[in-house]
Amino acid sequence: MITEVYPNIFKNEIPLPKNPLKAINSYIIVSETRNLIIDTGFNTIECQNELMKGIEELNIDLDKTDLLITHMHTDHSGLAPFLRKQGVQAIYFSQIDGEIYNQTSEKDLFFKSLNQLLGFESNKTIKFGKEFGTTPTEPLDFSPLYEGNKVVIGAYSFEVVNIPGHTPGHIGLYERNHKLFFCGDHILDEITPNITFWGFEQDILATYFKSLNKVYEYEIDYLFTAHRKIIRAHQPRVTELLRHHQERLQEILGILKEGSKTPVQMAASMHWDLSHKEWADFPSSQKWFASGEALSHLEHLVHIGLVKRTNKEGVLFYGL
Repeated sequence: MITEVYPNIFKNEIPLPKNPLKAINSYIIVSETRNLIIDTGFNTIECQNELMKGIEELNIDLDKTDLLITHMHTDHSGLAPFLRKQGVQAIYFSQIDGEIYNQTSEKDLFFKSLNQLLGFESNKTIKFGKEFGTTPTEPLDFSPLYEGNKVVIGAYSFEVVNIPGHTPGHIGLYERNHKLFFCGDHILDEITPNITFWGFEQDILATYFKSLNKVYEYEIDYLFTAHRKIIRAHQPRVTELLRHHQERLQEILGILKEGSKTPVQMAASMHWDLSHKEWADFPSSQKWFASGEALSHLEHLVHIGLVKRTNKEGVLFYGL
């Protein structure tokens, strides 16, 4: 469903069938000379049809259109190869997330090893990709964007802003004169962005906190999110998200008083706002996301010296 949310800026709401996110907000910014699409939906025929329906309704010439992907997750990037074949010109990514997107074999190895580290039983590991309702994507020839780069579409001059956390190379677009910010999954209303583990060399949760505080300082009248509602008052929402994660950290410290746990055991002990009340009833993909988020919080507590990590035969355990 296509809706004009600001002059010459349209929200193309694309349903995500059988996915708890429900839909993704793909945005289309139009002008007489160039157009810009922000994010795409999964690489599925349902998302493809809905994306093209909005493009056709606006009578967009894809030969005069570029694509910007806020981050590498497949609900945002899945249809990039399809749009390239349909005529879209430049495809913009951050350097970091663009490289992750293109490293298919390395990514498979990372998720396979992460399954073991998290503490999943060997016969219950998750095959990344199929579990998330997507088909494999092909490598992209992308144009990298960096902090401070400008993307000009008609009367709008957007600044690229690095906002890592949800992914290591998440970017947003800020229009200073109109006080507009396209934030992808960095800040969401009604639901909290998943902050998962991205390697031992970084404290990704601390990185996310820094990015939240960075955006807090911007003057923003419209925060264009990738899921759920557009946010008109971003600072209270940032405060809520920071408080949410502090409560998560305290919850984990309380659980660890019972003894050391793997990330999967920790996730199974934590509270989650899902319709499934019992851990055993969680879909495999939700178990994976929950365990990855538990791990990012555990690693943050390791980085700040409140929790100790041990590796027992390839499985991570955390304790006080």
